[in-house]
Amino acid sequence: MAFDTGPIVRANLRNKTGPMLIAIQIALTLAVLVNAVFIIQQRVEKITRPTGMDVDNIITVQSVGIGDGFDMPSSVREDVAALESIPGVIAATPSQHVPLSGSGWGTEMKASAETDAPRENAVQYFMTEHWMEALGVKLESGRTFAAEDIDYPEQFGEVPDSIIITRAFADALFPDGDAQPGVTLYNGLNDPMTVIGIVEQMHGAWVGWDKLGNVMIVPTVMPIDYIYYLIRTEPGQRDRIMPQVEETLVALNDQRLIKDLKPHAEYKEDSYMGDRGMAILLSVVVGLMMVVTGVGIVGLASFSVRQRVKQIGTRRAVGARRGAIVRYFMLENWLITTAGVLLGTVLAVGVNYWLVVSYELERLNPVYVPVGILALWAIGLLAVAWPARRAAAISPAVATRTI
Repeated sequence: MAFDTGPIVRANLRNKTGPMLIAIQIALTLAVLVNAVFIIQQRVEKITRPTGMDVDNIITVQSVGIGDGFDMPSSVREDVAALESIPGVIAATPSQHVPLSGSGWGTEMKASAETDAPRENAVQYFMTEHWMEALGVKLESGRTFAAEDIDYPEQFGEVPDSIIITRAFADALFPDGDAQPGVTLYNGLNDPMTVIGIVEQMHGAWVGWDKLGNVMIVPTVMPIDYIYYLIRTEPGQRDRIMPQVEETLVALNDQRLIKDLKPHAEYKEDSYMGDRGMAILLSVVVGLMMVVTGVGIVGLASFSVRQRVKQIGTRRAVGARRGAIVRYFMLENWLITTAGVLLGTVLAVGVNYWLVVSYELERLNPVYVPVGILALWAIGLLAVAWPARRAAAISPAVATRTI
């Protein structure tokens, strides 16, 4: 094949417009392909990362009290007891917000009472003693809340004695790894709170936040007129139990509205809708660009065959085998593709640099470049195979009639 390289290069330099356009198209395709696939992979990893919760088996519902006589603390106690008595329900807990919903209350904590001590942000949830069973999270160390730990304050501002935090939040507050149950944390007013337990993992409210794993659980039922219930069911029982949840809550108290009854998984799907949409859009763009590139290669190779009928016929007449003709066009395509991917490699790195600077995306993993090059080489060879076979099928007699 090496002896064909010189004639191929010279022939394409004489008629360089078509090969140049295809090489530029391949370069653009590689630049988009590499960066798009890298972004898609990041989005897929983001969507599928473990949440620490049994999302697929959790039901969520909101209770909104109406009228001045609505007693939230009593309602919560009755509701939780009734919900947990439904066959197939593992546990239930109230909460002021739903994890992974995009809505929550942030808090700032520090590991020392000193004014200039480093501070870390987390999302906080106000839940009761069965919250771990209701979410399916795992306790790493310490203990969970007991019934006597739960506070039902009449007004905002009361500081709990004990809290539970995630391992991610613990490591952020204690980078040296000193976080253990029993340590004391301080809020912005230097109120002390004792960490009685640390859970392995739990995602908070905002899936785009780089501190999504920073979560703090407070043993309190807030004095507000609305509450969410998170109800965990046995596997496969969620859809059967959902209607019973609404019926149970409606029967208990008619001084409220019951709304937003749905699987917890819907909150997760809604929160990741943007990431999922981007992954799908980029997949379509990549697919279309690869198809267009393949079609362009087929078109250029077919045009080249039509332009070289006499040349091919002459080579066939002097003894060139069909395989040699096929190899000729394969090599020509490979050289054009290689020129394109070399330019595309530079473009891919440049595009990634721009994305990193402009949108704070991660730097491109170098392994994606050679994978993209191999993919385009394969597409090029597959695309040129049919025109090359047509060229090899040209009859020497037909091609040389006018000579």
